[in-house]
Amino acid sequence: MPLAYRQAADLLHDWTKTESLLKHARAVEIVMRAAAAKYGGADANPETWAIAGLIHDADYEQWPDGHPRRTVDWLRERGEEELAYAVSFHQTAWGLPPKSILDKCLLACDELAGFVVACCLVRPEGIATLEAKSVKKKLKDKAFAAKVDREIIRQGAELLGVDPGEHIQFVIDALKPHAEELGVGRKPA
Repeated sequence: MPLAYRQAADLLHDWTKTESLLKHARAVEIVMRAAAAKYGGADANPETWAIAGLIHDADYEQWPDGHPRRTVDWLRERGEEELAYAVSFHQTAWGLPPKSILDKCLLACDELAGFVVACCLVRPEGIATLEAKSVKKKLKDKAFAAKVDREIIRQGAELLGVDPGEHIQFVIDALKPHAEELGVGRKPA
């Protein structure tokens, strides 16, 4: 029986307590659900893709040095090899090759979703008026969101074979309807 969304959400909330990391998980979930439709083809299961986004960093808060080993093990114990591998692949330090479009999309969407959210947080209009060109400009500023690995963002678009600007716009468009939930909407005057 496939992993249920509720099981994945429960795991995330058991292991992760920080609001910012929970919002990041939700943002990547949202983008991955959209990516299933855009990049995954007819056989892509949006729920599986959403779960990959939701729990890819589930163990990071409690076990940062071993991340994502505990999440991968948890998935494998449940027979979820496809998800386990995608979560493994997103840990680029492990040097694994991509096996599927799901793997590539998780890598391409994770860092970029976090970066787009960071861009929104410094804009009075939030995501409402954010455009890819603004994100690309911020990517050049190494001091801004310094922990975000720009090379992973570049590699992600390259793996998908898409124009980086188009991929950035895709992420913005996927997140925009969820602005209030994610805290990236217009700031009160």
